[in-house]
Amino acid sequence: MSRLWYTRCPAPTPFGIAAQQGLLQQEFAADGIDVAALQDADDVLIRRSHFTHSQPWSFRQGGNIPALWARSQGSDTRLIGVSWVDEFQALLTLDPHLEATRASLAGRRFGLPLNTRAQVVDFHRATALRGFASLLDAAGASLADVELIDLPHAPRGLEDAKPAADAPIGAWLDAQRSHEFAREAQALLRGEVDVVFVKGATGLDIANVTGARVLIDIGAQRDRRLHANNGTPRPLTVDAQLLRERPDLVERVLVRTLDVGDWAGAHPVEVASYVGREVRSAEHWVRRAYPGGLHRQLAIGLDADALDALSNFKRFLFEHAFIPNDFDFAQWVDPAPLAAALERRQAAGRAAA
Repeated sequence: MSRLWYTRCPAPTPFGIAAQQGLLQQEFAADGIDVAALQDADDVLIRRSHFTHSQPWSFRQGGNIPALWARSQGSDTRLIGVSWVDEFQALLTLDPHLEATRASLAGRRFGLPLNTRAQVVDFHRATALRGFASLLDAAGASLADVELIDLPHAPRGLEDAKPAADAPIGAWLDAQRSHEFAREAQALLRGEVDVVFVKGATGLDIANVTGARVLIDIGAQRDRRLHANNGTPRPLTVDAQLLRERPDLVERVLVRTLDVGDWAGAHPVEVASYVGREVRSAEHWVRRAYPGGLHRQLAIGLDADALDALSNFKRFLFEHAFIPNDFDFAQWVDPAPLAAALERRQAAGRAAA
């Protein structure tokens, strides 16, 4: 075995920062093991493993919907850690008269993104529907009270070929990933809908660009389980074959990820910079989109409340047909690698003392 694969979403995760800092490459350089990102592969099937988690010898941390979907449709993975970052989630509107009450929201048009090119799970649509359900609940309303309007869009995906380095600027621009909430912004500005869901730093950014106001934010929802959405919590999963055959390599990846959590706690400015690059947003929005101190929320673990929230979200996805099959969540979680990684760190600390 000479290569490990990894992938992460454009999101604030300790695994993503470890990748940006080159820690995984450093960890295995002496072993002659190459560490590569799925997104850099020429083979479209390898790139698509970002969603399917079908590539052997691979790790993934990011949005939980693809991870849950992959496990639901039979991918042999194990959940070995989660991180929980409280992020901005909100309903936006341009209507100055709309209020966060059931009476005011009744019959209003809520824009629900629909990826017309999706070959796997439409995670953007699932994220918005969950946001609608949770935030309407905070206003004493439900999905049954509003009108859901499809917002078709066809974003570029991992299947698309990369432009050549010397491609004209027009071709290069066409190949770029659009703003995460571009379709929602268009729908608001064109008057196609009354309300959209956004989240994270890019959500705050689009609210500012469109001049929209926040109708309801996730802080109004007291049940923390209902904060769970595609970005909360974010699971770290691993190919089960790799875990069975080389648990030592999995432990070492976890040690490096744990190290990032410790490092982040003392480096708030650097964390904002790393995350800004990761999510393609200005640090100005990053610092405001993740309340409670982003640098203090990048620990990796298996917190019981976070796992409960993720399991609760799995049920939501199954009930709304975003994942094809239910599965035993508890059996998906494997605490052994994290326990072994923590012991490795403790042993290293004792040896250095």
